[in-house]
Amino acid sequence: MIKVSVIGAGSWGTALAFVLAENGHDCLIWGRREEQANEINEQHTNDSYLKNCKLPESLKATSNLKQAVEHADVLIVAVPTKGMREIGTQLNSLIQNPKLIVHVSKGIEPDTLKRITEMLAEEIRPESRRALVVLSGPSHAEEVVLRHPTTVTVASEDGQAAEEIQTLFMNSYFRVYTNEDVLGVELGGALKNVIALAAGITDGLEYGDNAKAALITRGLAEITRLGVKMGASPLTFAGLAGMGDLIVTANSVHSRNWKAGNMLGKGHSLEEVTEGMGMVIEGVRTTKAAHQLAKQYDVSMPLTEALYSVLFEGHEPKEAVDWLMNRGKKKETDDFSN
Repeated sequence: MIKVSVIGAGSWGTALAFVLAENGHDCLIWGRREEQANEINEQHTNDSYLKNCKLPESLKATSNLKQAVEHADVLIVAVPTKGMREIGTQLNSLIQNPKLIVHVSKGIEPDTLKRITEMLAEEIRPESRRALVVLSGPSHAEEVVLRHPTTVTVASEDGQAAEEIQTLFMNSYFRVYTNEDVLGVELGGALKNVIALAAGITDGLEYGDNAKAALITRGLAEITRLGVKMGASPLTFAGLAGMGDLIVTANSVHSRNWKAGNMLGKGHSLEEVTEGMGMVIEGVRTTKAAHQLAKQYDVSMPLTEALYSVLFEGHEPKEAVDWLMNRGKKKETDDFSN
């Protein structure tokens, strides 16, 4: 039995706490709201995020962050990217003994263009963290708590730490692989949200299967092109954190990014979509960061550019599609010739 605290009681944090509790670990989940913690402790539900899900009675919750930190040897950080620095600062002030820290979020910070492990490394002093690990892959929380077969990957510069987390989560329905490419795993998990937003737009426009297949395929090429230029392994983008996560996020009704894109394609404004979703749409922030990365690394990312024009420059989705389809001729393999 390992003592684990999950920092963040949204849908994904709750699903991972569900897995850990079922694996027999002493798991405590932290959320900001006391009433949510009480619901988990007393009703064994978290209906605001996971409807009709009965949580293990062994899973406990708290709204006291100090209690959550003191409880655990392993911290699973499951907060949105925009709150990562704030929670990192708070954890830094509370950690007394070195913790193994795992983040399970997917995004890039606009302007600084930092990945989440980089943000956490800046906010949490080295002596407080035994290692930093990222967990990513095609994994909707709604299906994990139904015990449907799910596979993810964990990556860390510390191979032993990655293997520890692999062992922590592995069971008959939740299979975990390890990967040494932290950069590629984080980029794949973040950038697929951009393509998933665009995929939702194509569905909202009712462009059909041909358009969706083209968008996912060229989207993966675009992600790989940037990732390799930044130093990641191209093989990572053909794996769970790349192709796998892109497929599930661009096609599933569980995907917040797909839902947001779908609403945009049907004519809703970004403001209407954001208000209607009620949860963080990581792909919006990541589109801005990806647009900046493309310029910084001088990488062609036309799908990202088109989506950026819709989200932040007032272009209509159909205009963006028309621009994409009428660009100059290209060879398909130009992306990978180098």
